[in-house]
Amino acid sequence: MFGRERIEYKTPEQVLLMRRAGLVVARALEAVRAEIRPGVTTAELDAVAEDVIRSAGATPSFLGYHGFPASICASVNEEVVHGIPGGRTVQPGDVVSIDCGAIVDGWHGDAAFSTVVAPAGAADTTLSAVTEQAMWAGVAALQVGGRLGDVGAAVEDAVEGRYGIVEGYVGHGIGTAMHQPPEVLNYRVRERGPRLRPGLCVAVEPMLVDGDPDTTVLADDWTVVTTSGARAAHWEHTVALGERGPWVLTAPDGGVEALAALGVRAAPLAD
Repeated sequence: MFGRERIEYKTPEQVLLMRRAGLVVARALEAVRAEIRPGVTTAELDAVAEDVIRSAGATPSFLGYHGFPASICASVNEEVVHGIPGGRTVQPGDVVSIDCGAIVDGWHGDAAFSTVVAPAGAADTTLSAVTEQAMWAGVAALQVGGRLGDVGAAVEDAVEGRYGIVEGYVGHGIGTAMHQPPEVLNYRVRERGPRLRPGLCVAVEPMLVDGDPDTTVLADDWTVVTTSGARAAHWEHTVALGERGPWVLTAPDGGVEALAALGVRAAPLAD
């Protein structure tokens, strides 16, 4: 499952540049989250993110990427990922997943979150919460001397079989390009993958489904939906691995609080 393509390891100075991009993404997602409510269109959410990104002197990673027409992916309910923003209006009870990327001085940041619009159903709220917890478990597994496959094993263990794990869309290396080797799986495989070294930068992004995880792509050639119509959630962070552990570049606090809850110390280079 793990490719043998060359991994781009980053210097501490390059990681600091990626942190700048990561914080732009964090601010864009925070602004979008604040605007998610019944009646807003996904195109309006896209405009919010693009304004934050460009106001910071950054460039949206997604806009124009292989022809993608927007600055965020906005996926609702049965849409798992890569939803194109447009005239769709957010409704009460919707599960909304927002994915966003930004480029600063040639370096990328990439992150995503899911939220449930009030009044939030308990099942959907739990789906999103477990997806987030699984993401953090994967991040915590990024430790020098471990193996890349430890991330997927940790994600799967955190899910505990409660939800379907989408296997066709996985995490990835990130740096001077938004998508680089290596692939970061969200499930356990026999091959443990390459040994984890300082300078590795990856996006950890599990996608869970409250039901059958089989997916298909809509006629727009982008939007990935569950074939059963089951609802999905998606969480993602960009993470740099240093000598002392992981630093979450797209989390304002570097991942300190969430990792501490798992007994792991975040290792910022600066903040």
